Amino acid sequence: MSTNMKMTMELNDNERQRCEIWTRVMGYHRPLTSFNAGKQSEHAERKHFVECHTSNKH
Repeated sequence: MSTNMKMTMELNDNERQRCEIWTRVMGYHRPLTSFNAGKQSEHAERKHFVECHTSNKH
């Protein structure tokens, strides 16, 4: 038996659970579903970044 076998799982739409996305706006955390269409569009245009790790070598 190969150790490189990958198992995949597929769910039907009726087996899936909706994932609610929250974001911080004006100091408050709010679900995106409560935003109006303009604010949802603004959120979709946001640019995300990944902070690089620093080296702490002395």
